Amino acid sequence: MRRVIIDTDTAGDDTQAILLSCLSDRVTVEAVTIVAGNVPFDREVENAKYTLDLADSLDVPVYEGARQPLLKEFEHATYIHGEDGLGGDVFPDTGIESAAGFGPDEIVDRCRAAPGEITLLCIGPLTNLALAYAREPELPDLVDEVWVMGGNVNCEGNITPAAEFNLWVDPDAAKRVFDDFEVTLVDWGVCLRDAVFGTPEFEAVSAFDTELASFFESVTEKARAFNSEGPDDPGWTALPDSVTAALLAYPELREEVSTYHVAVDDREGLTRGYTSVDVNGVTDGEPNTHVVESVDNDAFQSVMYSLLQSRDPDSGIAE
Repeated sequence: MRRVIIDTDTAGDDTQAILLSCLSDRVTVEAVTIVAGNVPFDREVENAKYTLDLADSLDVPVYEGARQPLLKEFEHATYIHGEDGLGGDVFPDTGIESAAGFGPDEIVDRCRAAPGEITLLCIGPLTNLALAYAREPELPDLVDEVWVMGGNVNCEGNITPAAEFNLWVDPDAAKRVFDDFEVTLVDWGVCLRDAVFGTPEFEAVSAFDTELASFFESVTEKARAFNSEGPDDPGWTALPDSVTAALLAYPELREEVSTYHVAVDDREGLTRGYTSVDVNGVTDGEPNTHVVESVDNDAFQSVMYSLLQSRDPDSGIAE
């Protein structure tokens, strides 16, 4: 059983990662911390609570974290996720109270209390983790694993030609994390190849006719429209946060993982947030980032189908 804190900028795909983690028997979600990113911060907070309610996991506390990146200005990605972050104009107001305390402090406190037992699932910008590290210099030794959805390993970015959104939002935080933590990275490129749902997958999901399937269709509607090639094309969406959560929970999905030195460009300008991945070992940087290079797409799809149809993602993994 993996003890996990999910650090998220809760919008469409983040919700599916939360659902998968909460509904898997392989993971115990101990807390959710919110970080500035996809959509306005207060929307992210409510989206997380709404999702935990869907998962019957309201015992999981939600801690509000950093409302801005460390140093840089940034823009939300509402054009991908909708104004509310859930694909449209839902604007859930759950009435659920946030837990007392600051997200980065909670990361530190929980890792100190259980050294080597807590895994961080970071599916947004890395501001909270960088702030936690500033508070506790021993944090890299106190965590079990750090999983990061972000970066673009020798491929085009999704916010600029050079960068993926999460690391672009707060490159200063990302640089600190990749310099000093042993990270397992799930990048945009592998997600784009091995974690995409198109028309056949959405037709299958629609046939499930369940609460979670309908929620999935709703939260991905805006992204599908963004990725559509015309009025007759319903579009597709990548599921980067879902696949990162699945890879953490189910080692069976990890087809190929390599270890490289990864450095993040924290400078403003054309290459802000660029991930320099030294696949050929030409720099003198220490290889300390485990890069997932290939995912069992069929198994991931099966996990998602099982999550959305029967609320049991574990049943999607063959015994």
